[in-house]
Amino acid sequence: MPVPAIFDRLRIPVIGAPLFIVSNPDLVIAQCKAGIVGSFPSLNARPASQLDEWIHQITEELAAYDRDHPDTPSAPFAVNQIVHRSNDRFEHDMMVCAKWKVPIVITSLGARVELNEAVHGWGGITLHDIIDDRFARKAIEKGADGLIAVAAGAGGHAGRWSPFALVQEIRKWFDGPLALSGAIATGGAVLAAKAMGADFAYIGSPFIATPEARATDEYKEAIIEGGAADIVTSALFTGVSGNYLRKSIVAAGLDPENLPQPGPDAMNFQSATGAKAWRDIWGSGQGIGMIDKVTPAAELINRLAREYEAAKARL
Repeated sequence: MPVPAIFDRLRIPVIGAPLFIVSNPDLVIAQCKAGIVGSFPSLNARPASQLDEWIHQITEELAAYDRDHPDTPSAPFAVNQIVHRSNDRFEHDMMVCAKWKVPIVITSLGARVELNEAVHGWGGITLHDIIDDRFARKAIEKGADGLIAVAAGAGGHAGRWSPFALVQEIRKWFDGPLALSGAIATGGAVLAAKAMGADFAYIGSPFIATPEARATDEYKEAIIEGGAADIVTSALFTGVSGNYLRKSIVAAGLDPENLPQPGPDAMNFQSATGAKAWRDIWGSGQGIGMIDKVTPAAELINRLAREYEAAKARL
């Protein structure tokens, strides 16, 4: 199955991952103008009415950019929808996406036939993030166009499997669009994802340390200072296994080496410490050792592009 033509406008095969709380129109617009897919979670727009304003802003600014740069138009943008039944904004947010005919919808925490049909109805495509082959098969059975394989080392909610194992198993039966997530922070790693069989690299954590990102200075500094050894894997904070920055866990008054076991009692850490997942306990992937300063998104993408071409030239 060929990669949809909508991706022909990418400068390099990269999708900017939607970062809960952190992603916003400024970051998405900068990513798209620089030639990669920019994305954000719909739930980042609060109150719900703000979602319409955000997509309006992104659509208008990218359209203006395209008029001024007909030879190098912007890449498409994506909106991430949490599909789980607990998301009481799902219907509202889907109506807003339909109004603006969002070109790419990234779905998480469940797969729903009606969502895929709705997006196809307005001419968009859907990519569903998964952590193993079983969920990948379910997503395609329910009509997703493509997959995002979330491997070990990815930021936030992450998979357990090696990217080699995950991509190999999926490619045994699926030849459609496939993105790979997990500690990708250089252009060489982007090329490695392609060599493994993925069509795109899915990159999130490096974009936290950009001026466009809606993250605190302390969060950005922790990304800059950190490396793989500073990432702690735990299901304590949300009930689902995820990767978080050690520094934020310590700041919340917890011992990263002796975290409570996940469960009803352990979830009381929020009331006991006042800390909240994502706001105070910061998600991050293991690839942040390559990030050494706050860098504008366009500059970061330029670096990835240079490294990607250099890696290809070495082969």
